[in-house]
Amino acid sequence: MKDKILVTGANGNLGKKFMLSKGEVDVCALVRSEKAKNDLMNFVQAHDIQDIQIVKCDYLDEQVIKELARSCTYVLHLVGIIKENKDNRFDVVHKQTTKALVAAIKGSDIKKCCYISILGAKEGSENTCFSSRGLAEKLFLDSDIPSLVLQVPMVLGEGDYACEALKKNALSRINFTFRKLSLEQPIYAKDIIDVINIDINRTLKENYSSIGIKALAGLTSLTREKLIMKAAKQLGVKVKVFSLPLFLGYTLARICEMLFSHPPITRAMLGVLDHDDDIDPLPSSKELGINLTALDEMLEATISA
Repeated sequence: MKDKILVTGANGNLGKKFMLSKGEVDVCALVRSEKAKNDLMNFVQAHDIQDIQIVKCDYLDEQVIKELARSCTYVLHLVGIIKENKDNRFDVVHKQTTKALVAAIKGSDIKKCCYISILGAKEGSENTCFSSRGLAEKLFLDSDIPSLVLQVPMVLGEGDYACEALKKNALSRINFTFRKLSLEQPIYAKDIIDVINIDINRTLKENYSSIGIKALAGLTSLTREKLIMKAAKQLGVKVKVFSLPLFLGYTLARICEMLFSHPPITRAMLGVLDHDDDIDPLPSSKELGINLTALDEMLEATISA
């Protein structure tokens, strides 16, 4: 019998990329809505991916998850948002969902969990996105199941939202952004998938595998302005980047929060996007067993795709 991986938030970009690269393991893919289920089914069929079980379920339903986890040996938790609205609250999406998952797999045959978090996550942060992520991390680390928490910055992958947004900014000729000197340290989506697959293989073979919080980012930290200009160069165009005052963004976000149940921008989201990412990724990448993709190579693979 093959090992099975339980994947939450499986219909996102990382979930789909994991399924494309999963190797010989089976996957139980959890999604929250019928729309997400149909989308993932179409993706799996279009790419002829075998041994995928897609289940629509409430992420807070411990009994359903407990039953599904009985046949699994590893959990990949990909649920997370950076923009809150009336239907998706940070407390529910991050803390309560993780709490239910940890409770559901307690006492099971799950050997390990991997949680994809974000750089800046911290339990005591004033930013509600960061603090709720930090609480979710703590729930995993305090559980009786070995857990790897990957804190990552902007993720660039072929066809994903961040990649398309960067491409749009690069092609705009004149680009306005909040605090253009904010530091970005994008990581290639494939690098994250490689870490996950290596950790799964190590865990299933009962070899040494990393636990705890590991901060992982790309090799290059640069200003948002320079990143946009670098992307423009990759596309063969020129762009001028102008900085808007951050207080203006927070004011606009506050107004949007008051007027809309699904605001296009929020203060917490701005805080996440404005976080300065500048870490040394080499210790973590070495421990996790990967060679990080250089920024130019990453942009060539994603922006030019």
